[in-house]
Amino acid sequence: MADMRDLQQAVDLMHRLADAAGAAVLPHFRQVETVESKGETDFDPVTVADRGAETVMRALIEEVFPEDGIIGEEHGIVRAEAERVWVLDPIDGTRAFITGLPIWGTLIAILERGTPVAGMMAQPFVGERFWVDGGAAYWAHGEERRELSTRPCPELSEATLFVTSPHMFKGARKAGFERLADAVKTVRYGTDCYGYAMVAAGQGDIVAEADVQLYDVAPFVPMLAAAGGSLTAWNGGPAASDGTALAVGDPTLHEAAKALLTNA
Repeated sequence: MADMRDLQQAVDLMHRLADAAGAAVLPHFRQVETVESKGETDFDPVTVADRGAETVMRALIEEVFPEDGIIGEEHGIVRAEAERVWVLDPIDGTRAFITGLPIWGTLIAILERGTPVAGMMAQPFVGERFWVDGGAAYWAHGEERRELSTRPCPELSEATLFVTSPHMFKGARKAGFERLADAVKTVRYGTDCYGYAMVAAGQGDIVAEADVQLYDVAPFVPMLAAAGGSLTAWNGGPAASDGTALAVGDPTLHEAAKALLTNA
């Protein structure tokens, strides 16, 4: 395991990566002319902004830490066996991005021996940043900064549930999501990465999603843990290990939400 000084250097680079990605993305926000789809059947949008932001982040990592691995949504995997691996999603919420909604973010995670230890969600248009540095988790906007903390919510009936889209659930997972949605106080859709950030910030209580990849959730695993919550797969395993994610702010919600989602 890398020492704390080495981790701090990596966290410093994480902020530089977010700055560079923001500079690459913002000129295209609400100015997108061409949208491609990576999906053969389903619409899976990607833009020049996604690819350009990941390119500049990868170049910085190669310059500063050339032995580190990189897993990126747009440009693939290099040195996955490295002790430290960077996980990059240049624009999480591309559908929001191409429709002009500021509910997207650049996601960066640092894995050490496969475990997420630090991460960030940066939203350059709004100008706010959420991150965890291996210890505490923080939010910042301009000169304002505070430590992230989840809120108490021991009862599902009082919980706010975030989800990006109900269409991500199929079959048994759809039934599980509907059981959970029926049990909570309110459901908010269209949240993308902001749902996880808002649970860490104490603004909501649960995120339940399917059809997710490591780069969609990796930054939020240590962030939620540092803020007082947790992020796993629906079955309690590592988040996204089976394509699902269950985030809770109050740990007492986890078993009840898990039981409804999996019908266990």
